[in-house]
Amino acid sequence: MDSLKHDSLRTLKIARNGYVIIALIICILGAYLLINPGCPMDVLIRFLGAIFIADGVIKMIGYFSKDFYCLAFQYDFAFGILLIALGLLILVRGESYSRLLYVVLGLVILTDALFRMQMFIDAKKFGLTLWWRILLVAILTGIFGMLLVIDPFEGAGATMTLTGTAVLLEGVLNLCVAVYTIRILDRFSGPTDEYQ
Repeated sequence: MDSLKHDSLRTLKIARNGYVIIALIICILGAYLLINPGCPMDVLIRFLGAIFIADGVIKMIGYFSKDFYCLAFQYDFAFGILLIALGLLILVRGESYSRLLYVVLGLVILTDALFRMQMFIDAKKFGLTLWWRILLVAILTGIFGMLLVIDPFEGAGATMTLTGTAVLLEGVLNLCVAVYTIRILDRFSGPTDEYQ
């Protein structure tokens, strides 16, 4: 029994730490795109494909972990599979569908933001005092995801700047999820906010 608890705790730690690492990588990518809007498309395709796959794997690991609040991973099984499939598609055929890349990325960001909006509304029931601030981040992220789908700006530079902003916000949103909603039970006696 103790072995099962230890394995469950280890799985949750992997999921939370993975969430943090992926979120930081997404933030760095978003900041890079803002600083360097002339990023070559083939580099962006490879980076996004790899991130989608890694994020999908972490989400699926999280879904099967024992999260104390049961908030962060509640929609992640199907979403994780979708991200892995999209990541593989982007890596294999991304250059053929480069015009659709921004639409796909925008839809993924918008979908994730919508899931997180519902999650943070649910978080209020758990007494998470910062839920409304993080909900605002989710709403802002969703707006930029929608703008990325619509692409109201003309010119590759403006589109890449919009992409960088949307990606950066997505990274911040995922970081908020990891820090504020994933709780590890300290020896299964209660939740802890400290990284293990």
